[in-house]
Amino acid sequence: MLATQIRQKDAVFYFASYPARDILNRVKFINRFYADNEKIEGDKSSPNDEIAAFIQKIEKSDKSFQREISKRKVSAIKNFYETAVTQPPIPATVLLFTPEVLNFQPLGNLSNVGNLDDPKNKFLIIDGQHRLAALEFYFRSHPEEASTIHVPCIIFDGKSDDFATEMFVIINSTPTRINKSHLIDLYEKVSWTSPDKKLASQITEMLYSEADSPMQYRINRLGGRSAQKKWILQAELFNEIHRWMLSDWKEIEKRGTGIATARYYYYILRDFFKAAQKCWEETWDNDRYMVTNSVNIKAMIRVCAEISKKQLPDEDLRIKLWQQAMLPWQNLKSDFRKEGFYERFVAKGQVERVNVIYKKLLSLLQ
Repeated sequence: MLATQIRQKDAVFYFASYPARDILNRVKFINRFYADNEKIEGDKSSPNDEIAAFIQKIEKSDKSFQREISKRKVSAIKNFYETAVTQPPIPATVLLFTPEVLNFQPLGNLSNVGNLDDPKNKFLIIDGQHRLAALEFYFRSHPEEASTIHVPCIIFDGKSDDFATEMFVIINSTPTRINKSHLIDLYEKVSWTSPDKKLASQITEMLYSEADSPMQYRINRLGGRSAQKKWILQAELFNEIHRWMLSDWKEIEKRGTGIATARYYYYILRDFFKAAQKCWEETWDNDRYMVTNSVNIKAMIRVCAEISKKQLPDEDLRIKLWQQAMLPWQNLKSDFRKEGFYERFVAKGQVERVNVIYKKLLSLLQ
């Protein structure tokens, strides 16, 4: 399949155009769709397919995906396919996801255009299920006309479950899509999976909502009501905390995985960021500096995880002792100016940059 490779910051994905029949053979519908006298049975998701289960749970929770309304929506799209002549029936891209890493071979001197292999298993549809369901019904009733349609697709490959879930939430958290009052965001998604993810989600929730948290309402929850400036995406924060939980999991299992353990780790993070806020002084939450940017927030969480494993002061002394240890960070204030920040902390992408900053901050602790 001919595809164009697209790079945006750290992300790499592909644009391709599939003939109608080909795309319908390569995707799986995870919900049931209806037309006048026909229906599409949704594929039964594997118990380990968290993304499909998450999307199904969201769509079943929202009134717009009930049988009759869904039927009208699909029928309306199918009718548009039938009547559209000069207008393109599917002008917007359908977003597809596969956890497989697809082989991409550039053509000649064109580094970003080449042949992209299809995945071994069917694509999951992050956005466009109704459009493709309507196309399936249109193909059944008008096969010759439908066969002339090519569907523009954006393909994400080799990403984690959290990446696909976050993409779905971002796309569907606008007023024209799933109503925000029905949106089940990433906290819900992780709360009914493994205990390590549930623990990380509880800590993330505390950092967002607790009155004594330095990060209260500063986490972008994709639909939260606070108008305050946000420092970090909920998914990014969750992933960093989850990373810590996995590294400590043997000790956590001894301690227990309940709410008391979540609060224990929350207090550590709370006190660490209170100490950091005192250390960074005027550069904290300052638009001219990158101190409370997501890159540095994640790097500081890694520092917190590292020092708390080695020695954890008593709670009543923790903030004071950590603030003293962080004093050398004050010499970095000029390095964290927004202007020229990415040149001073050179890296191939955000993942590498977080690690560069983490090592720098950790090395300076006294």
